[in-house]
Amino acid sequence: MAVKLIVFATCLSSALAQYVVPAYPAAPAAYHLSPSYHMAPAYQVATVYAAAPAYQVAPAKAYVPVEPTNAPTPYSFVYSVNDPTTYDVKSQAESSDGNGNVKGFYSLLDADGSTRTVEYTADDYSGFNAVVKKEGGYASAGYKPAAAAPYKPF
Repeated sequence: MAVKLIVFATCLSSALAQYVVPAYPAAPAAYHLSPSYHMAPAYQVATVYAAAPAYQVAPAKAYVPVEPTNAPTPYSFVYSVNDPTTYDVKSQAESSDGNGNVKGFYSLLDADGSTRTVEYTADDYSGFNAVVKKEGGYASAGYKPAAAAPYKPF
């Protein structure tokens, strides 16, 4: 290991011995202490204008949102779907007096064959109220667990 270190140090010292320091020119002996400048050109003085007239700002008005005034618009609609391909069977009817009182119902055929009917009302006083009824359907086969195999010891 020591031999490697000695070889490395020898190579490094020989490489540094070949480096030549560049010679820089000497600084000038005297400097001029007061440089001479040219005279600046003469400029015209800008024209002075009269001040703009003072304007008075009108006081800000308080913002008051305007409520839209729409006349009550009563409506009524009815629709139904009976698609034998997808078994999509449903219907709905709804009516409103235009003052926020809504009455309606909808019914649909559930996957178990029963018909679900929902009758609802909505108004500003009591909110949304619904009565759900379910009628018909297929009798379900009750769940019967598989019989456990008897235990057989080896």
